[in-house]
Amino acid sequence: MFWRDERMPHVELRRVEDGRKVRYAPHSHTQWSLGAIIDGQSTFRYRQEKIPVSEGALVIINPDWVHACNPVDNEPWAYLMLYVDTEWLAKLRYGAGLLDTPAWQDISLATINDAEWYAGYCRMAKCLLDPGRELLEKQTVVVEYLTALMHELSGHAAKQQPEAPDNLQFLADYLKDNATADVSLDALCELSGYSHGHLIRSFKKHFGFTPHAYLINYRVQCGQRQLKGGKPIAETAVDTGFSDQPHFQRTFKRLLAATPRQYRQSLLNQQKDTTGDE
Repeated sequence: MFWRDERMPHVELRRVEDGRKVRYAPHSHTQWSLGAIIDGQSTFRYRQEKIPVSEGALVIINPDWVHACNPVDNEPWAYLMLYVDTEWLAKLRYGAGLLDTPAWQDISLATINDAEWYAGYCRMAKCLLDPGRELLEKQTVVVEYLTALMHELSGHAAKQQPEAPDNLQFLADYLKDNATADVSLDALCELSGYSHGHLIRSFKKHFGFTPHAYLINYRVQCGQRQLKGGKPIAETAVDTGFSDQPHFQRTFKRLLAATPRQYRQSLLNQQKDTTGDE
């Protein structure tokens, strides 16, 4: 299930009680993410690393870093995942005196294995998922926990990744600007001056995706935003560049381990809970 409150648009929480039912292809999010393994174990693929994680561990995912987390030999596991708006969290860190400017800075740690931080995360999640808790309490719990955690992680700034060569960044921006178009590899090569093979290798080395996977990941991100805004699934599929609704559904589920209908319905149910509708 997904929890979201339109009065707190900077955070979203997902709870999966049987991780064997969900499998992720490598993907990325625009948000900063913090997950808790609440049962069993899984393999956390984070860029080039494969990290075993088990109950009691927290996983940290920087925005736009390619990742996937899947079960080990079909063994049971469960998790909570908090998605936090990157700009909002950067301002929180800046306000706490942890950043020189309110601009995002990646965190080098991939996991935290500490009982107190894990317990605090679970308390925060329990508060968010409880429809009986007041808005002010939920906002306070999130700000207090994340502020304290950012202080804890302040000495773990990630080394700044080399900026993409101008022609590769131009291609990434071009793919986003033309996300609904049928972009060809030939066109990308003509724009960049790269050969087919060199373009794919260079793009993947920097962004973690091939150009096609980058485009598909971006389309799904756009689809998430539109579904959050209440747009019907069929319209979202067309607006984000998919050939039809089934294609959108298959791709959305492959990257996010949930169908667009499950994602949208969970948000609608939460909105009813917060407004008191029957």
